Amino acid sequence: MTIIKPKILYFGTPVVLLTTENADGTANLAPMSSAWALGQVVVLGLGAEGQTARNLVERPDVVINVPDPSLWQAVERLAPLTGRDPVPAHKPTHRYEPAKFAAAGLSEEPSLHVRPPRVAECPLQLEARAESTRFGAGGDFLIVEARVLAVHADPGIVVPGTDHVDPAAWSPLIYNFRHYFGLGDQLGHSYRSETA
Repeated sequence: MTIIKPKILYFGTPVVLLTTENADGTANLAPMSSAWALGQVVVLGLGAEGQTARNLVERPDVVINVPDPSLWQAVERLAPLTGRDPVPAHKPTHRYEPAKFAAAGLSEEPSLHVRPPRVAECPLQLEARAESTRFGAGGDFLIVEARVLAVHADPGIVVPGTDHVDPAAWSPLIYNFRHYFGLGDQLGHSYRSETA
């Protein structure tokens, strides 16, 4: 083994697009790749100085939109944008953009239980509400625990007649050391799988 010091540790995590509500009632849309689920709670880790963090501290509604690999270019169009004006000092390569849906070429779809809209093109959309927000070690990150209120899934990724996402039909967009990937071939399944 070799000891290395990578700048980031995104060793293969799903990309999500978070929609939150700005103070003026408009929607903010931001990509992030530090999300994981514990039952019906999704834990989010995001930069503490961004507009999404500000929105979640002030207004807890959020939609966790999960894109498939076909949407990687839309995600990348969002990457250099910020909803903060003026642009935070720690984001010198970003530019302010209030109309992020349009800039990414994505469509808003109304939510049922929260105020921010869903991303129509994402095959999986989780309406949620932040129940806990706290600043992580060093204060550079906001850690959010969001309880999922409703899951919207494209019928093409659902096992017919069930509430199960079909893992053979669903492939999340993966962020792997700043490169985008989809899933590879199935290797097997967990003993707990209900869709084996």
